[in-house]
Parts: sequence; structure tokens; C-alpha cells
Amino acid sequence: MEWYQHFRQEERPFIDQVLEWKEMVSRQYAPKLTDFLDPREQQIVQSLIGSGGDVRVSFFGGASFAERKRGLLYPPYFAPEENDYEIALFAVRYPAKFVSLGHRDVLGALMSLGLRRGKFGDVLVQGSDIQFFAAAEVADYVRLHIEAIGKAPVALEPLPLSAVLPVEERWQEGTVTVSSLRLDALLAQAFRLAREKARALVENGLVKVNWKVVDKPDFLCGPGDVLSARGFGRCKLMAVEGPTKKERWLVRIGWQK
Repeated sequence: MEWYQHFRQEERPFIDQVLEWKEMVSRQYAPKLTDFLDPREQQIVQSLIGSGGDVRVSFFGGASFAERKRGLLYPPYFAPEENDYEIALFAVRYPAKFVSLGHRDVLGALMSLGLRRGKFGDVLVQGSDIQFFAAAEVADYVRLHIEAIGKAPVALEPLPLSAVLPVEERWQEGTVTVSSLRLDALLAQAFRLAREKARALVENGLVKVNWKVVDKPDFLCGPGDVLSARGFGRCKLMAVEGPTKKERWLVRIGWQK
């Protein structure tokens, strides 16, 4: 298929899914709402749908700054509104004076329900305040089944989307040189690790590229790729500036602030 040549091999099943959605909307002339998609998946959907055709696409994750968003594929006659994305917002109420909860704790509790990751959007943490987005179709189930996170008793309070915490993602950029665009080489420079340490993190399944686990140290990264290593944080390959005179690569990397 001609579309495959523009994407990585591991992305082919998702490409097939998107093309099925597109065909369904075109055939039925009715909107199709997706689960929450990570930014890379959103990019793929946008590329495959394009603009100006008989199928359009737009994204919304509950807030303008949301990272994970639901996609809405629709025919030209349709004018999307926020409620068409069917997103619920919850505040996590817990005894903050006695226990500390973070992003990992909340996401772990949500995933323990047995639902797909795609049913949940961003988890927002600002001090002791915690909120998360969920697909409206699972909201009641989630609210009824999350009574504790770790050892902390919690209650989930539904909120209007207008009450979302003002948590925005910011990147601090810098330029480094790397021996190659291999995943282990980039990780080593980005997080100031020994190459062997970076390679071990990858091989042990502790590294994600574009929100998917990658366990091959020689995986070649490209501009726009988001890398995360458990315990070290997240970085983004903003741009590849080109080769240096010493046969290295000059790259611009962003670190989350």
C-alpha cells in the first residue's frame, strides 16, 4: 500500500484502522469518534485524512493544551462542537495532608480497571490537585470502581470542562551532538547517561518512543519523536540540524520543564 512508505512498519496496523474509519465515514456519511490518541497517532490520522476531501478530522482532549485527544472524523456538512467529543473530567479527592499521589499512581489505578489506555486522556497534576479526562462512555464505570489509589481512599468528582487545571506542557530546548540518531545514542546525550546504561534501559523495556515501548537500541529516531525513559523523564527530538565536521550529528532536543 502506498501509504506505508511514509510511516514506520510498526505503525501499519494503526494506518489500516484509520483507513477503515475514513471509508466508514465516507460510506455512511456520519461522524466517527475515536478513543484518545497520543500525538503521534493524531499526526498519522491527520496525514491520512488530509484536508478538503469528503472526510474531515479534528481533535479535542478536554482542553486546548491536552496532549492526548479524541479524533472526530466527519463529512463536510458536519460542524463539530466540544460535546461531540464526549469527554468527562474528574477531580481526584483524597487526603492530601496525609498522602502524596502523582501521575503514575493515578494512571496505574485507572489501568487496573481493565480498560484500554485509549479510554483515558491526560492526567493533570498541579501541586496536590489532580484531574483526569476519560471517555464519557466509561465515566460512570470509572467513578463507581475507583475508591482507592494505592492505600489512599479517593472520591472522583465530575467537573465541567471549564474547571480544568491550567497545566500546560513546556519544553526547554538545547543543542547537542550525537554519534548517530540511534535511540541509545540520543538517550545517552539527552539524559547524560553512559551509552551502556542507555542501551540497558532500552533492552529492559523501560524506554518509549512516541508513547510505545521500543526495546531495540539501534532504533532510528527522527524529528518530532518523543522519547521517555522510566526514572529519567521525557525529551523530544525537535530537529536534526545536520552532520558536523567530526562526523557527528547536531540535533536540537527539548526537555519537559
